[in-house]
Amino acid sequence: MDHPGSVRGVEMDVLGAPYERHTIELDSDDEGPVVATLVRRRAGTPTRRAVLYVHGFNDYFFQTHLADFYVARGWDFYALDLRKCGRSWLPHQTPNFLRHPLEYAPELDEAARLVRDVDGHDTLLVNGHSTGGLLVALWAHERRAAGLVDALFLNSPFFDFRAPWLVRRPVAALLTNGLGRASPYRVVPLGVSLAYGQSLHADHHGEWSFDLAWKPVPGFPIRAGWLHAIRHGHRLLRAGLSIPVPILVARSAATCRGRRWTDAAMRADAVLDVAHMARWAPALGRHVTIVTIEGGLHDLTLSPAPVRQELFSEVDRWLGAYVAGPGGTRPTGPAGAPAGAG
Repeated sequence: MDHPGSVRGVEMDVLGAPYERHTIELDSDDEGPVVATLVRRRAGTPTRRAVLYVHGFNDYFFQTHLADFYVARGWDFYALDLRKCGRSWLPHQTPNFLRHPLEYAPELDEAARLVRDVDGHDTLLVNGHSTGGLLVALWAHERRAAGLVDALFLNSPFFDFRAPWLVRRPVAALLTNGLGRASPYRVVPLGVSLAYGQSLHADHHGEWSFDLAWKPVPGFPIRAGWLHAIRHGHRLLRAGLSIPVPILVARSAATCRGRRWTDAAMRADAVLDVAHMARWAPALGRHVTIVTIEGGLHDLTLSPAPVRQELFSEVDRWLGAYVAGPGGTRPTGPAGAPAGAG
């Protein structure tokens, strides 16, 4: 596989020690130079297991408690800030912009190469959230013959629009497809919900502090090119993927409707419809586990402490059953086959 980018030297990350970062230089696009950023935190003792976290739209990696969870279980932790997002957003770029659902493949390829070939890991779990969950699933399917991924954990993956009539009616589909090609940077006025961002940030109703320049409470504008790319990704998913590794899909038990904040936004997914996640999860591959978390927010790891503890317990159980047992060995099934193989 060609190496899609070069890596600058290791630097201290904005989170401070023990977080380090690599800057991955990618091919320029119509807006100019492009980079991605790989954040790393090593476990306390050497390990050959690693997890790669990939964020969603209007997001970046700041969830250090998620890294704590994996590191405590003997996994080296990596997080990828995708091009034009978070640490990787350059002044000349349109934030979070995307033209094709596999546009992020070069930085995902390079991150997997660094984790496996440079840092020497032989087990790689990819943990994607929301839009990141959709896009890493498409990438894992595309790269399935290369054996880059050993398991997928998708946290509230973006498998459909919460208002699907916006993109499924023939006129709407024609409009979004045409705009996506002709005017990809045009803002599409789909309406913005403040409920989710306000349920998270400590300045409003939440418990989390994050960089509001990289993750604004109202969200970045939706642009026609991004909308076109996501619709394309949804079509690929509905056609059926063949991801050959164990997959965990986690979702909240409820969807919060409406754009204004209410107390219900603290106990439900205020971004996506959780029914869509259950509906389309079987299209990922042959070995899919779905768990439902009562009281979960859209990013389940940012839910209130008792709820996220329930999530982490489910992930812990799934990891032990299907991905890696104590000491980094993969659980085996009959005749030494990996558990869930076939």
